[in-house]
Amino acid sequence: MIKTAWIQRSAVCLFMLIFSCSTVPEVPEETVFRYNESTGISTLDPAFAREQSSIWACNQLFNGLVQMNDDLEVIPCIAQSWTISDSGRTYTFALRDDVFFHSHFLFGEDSTRRVVASDFEYSFYRLTDPKTASPGAWVLQGVSSISATHQDTLVIHLKEPFSPFLGMLTMKYCSVVPREIVEDLGDQFGREPIGTGPFSFQWWSTDEKLVFRKNPLYFEFEEGVRLPYLEAVAIDFITDRQAAFLEFLKGDIDLLSGLDASYKDELLTSDGVLKEEYEGRFQLQKLPYLNTEYLAINQSWGEEQVISDVEFRRALNLSVDRVKMMRYLRNGIGHPADGGMIPSGLKGYHPARTGGYSFQPDSAKVLLEMVRSRHNGAIPSVTLNTTSNYLDLCEYLQSSWNKMGIPVEVEVLPAPTLREGKAEGTLAFFRASWIADYPDAENYLSLFYSENFTPNGPNYTFFSNAEYDRLYALVRASTEDGERIEYYQKMDSILVAESPVVPLFYDEVVRFVPRSVEGLTPNALNLLDLKRVFKSVR
Repeated sequence: MIKTAWIQRSAVCLFMLIFSCSTVPEVPEETVFRYNESTGISTLDPAFAREQSSIWACNQLFNGLVQMNDDLEVIPCIAQSWTISDSGRTYTFALRDDVFFHSHFLFGEDSTRRVVASDFEYSFYRLTDPKTASPGAWVLQGVSSISATHQDTLVIHLKEPFSPFLGMLTMKYCSVVPREIVEDLGDQFGREPIGTGPFSFQWWSTDEKLVFRKNPLYFEFEEGVRLPYLEAVAIDFITDRQAAFLEFLKGDIDLLSGLDASYKDELLTSDGVLKEEYEGRFQLQKLPYLNTEYLAINQSWGEEQVISDVEFRRALNLSVDRVKMMRYLRNGIGHPADGGMIPSGLKGYHPARTGGYSFQPDSAKVLLEMVRSRHNGAIPSVTLNTTSNYLDLCEYLQSSWNKMGIPVEVEVLPAPTLREGKAEGTLAFFRASWIADYPDAENYLSLFYSENFTPNGPNYTFFSNAEYDRLYALVRASTEDGERIEYYQKMDSILVAESPVVPLFYDEVVRFVPRSVEGLTPNALNLLDLKRVFKSVR
């Protein structure tokens, strides 16, 4: 085995040497899909796939029991079927018998092996193991037990009924991984992942390029044809958005995702329509996005800080003209955040019921006078941390607040530094976003549940409110839609009143794609799914 391992690793090193001198060897250009990740990818271990860049990449490499289609419906994946019993507390999954892990020498002579129920049992317990320290451990906090009762049967018992549970299982955190490979590689598994997905890991040069190759044993078919259609996926790490845009115009990148100040006015009119000169080359894909863009205010910084003053936080919210912001900075793409954290498009969104936020400068001035009286007549300065991609947005906010007499400084941090500071709670005031992991308002409200304090969960603001926690417990136990919506709106109202965040806008998925790319369909979760993509020759 030692000799075999040496030969295998030597072969990998030889391939990397060859690959570094070419692009994707012996693969036709029209069978390679290329996209750019300007913020980089920190890991390919699905247990740590908290950022969109990692989620997109892991979605090509890994599968779970279930998956979400473009209509946000939960459909089978490795589990071909399931039953729900015991009043919604017990889920029994029947697994397919034709799913195999990607090739690896540790699997022995066959170089692979079939996925069985005990693999999911291991993967889920690994996710919740404190030694793993996964940011996704909270996903299974409502689970009481997981057991493989047969090689093709997995049973999950919940502590209480929770209707969004199936949707949660579609998250990349819940992907299946092979125990023998994970335990052999340890922390290196995030650099040399083995999954079951339509593509397998091939090569990674940090800050340069990441390459996946077609999985010849992938289990999903379409019209009798085994997926995926592509032979390879190549991911670049061009940090400069303008440079990436130029690569897109040259045809060296097959996807431009989202808006950036460096190119939005070049491609779009002020009304958010693709300009006429590009209509023959590109297609604009656009639809509502379950993503709330906001500013987070850390509640753990002590009462002496001005951000701990609730009137100050409310004044920040009332001082922003979000309608004007969307018109001039977003070319009309997205919807001003007139409610709380729940975006438009989800049950529970209702600005009138939650109080919401509109531009109310007179009310903001009244609140600011109260703040000044508690701080010796002057409002202390605060620092807003952001990345360069959102500098124009944060400078707009800074200008709005400065005009109101609120001294705000903007500090630009590298994306990894901002991510680390957010996760460790070392930033007081920072730009953030929350893309729904599953299409339920509970996912947004979990950001403020006190038991979800980072790093054990997604509560980056360290918000804690007893009434909010009580309602959160009720909504998790409720299975009745009307009751759940009532709880959602009450919780969002608490957030509006306490203002641990400044909601900015509810986003739209915006993708620019060459007309030669087919089969790439957008969805409200903005999940990148490449298994049905192909490139036509024009």
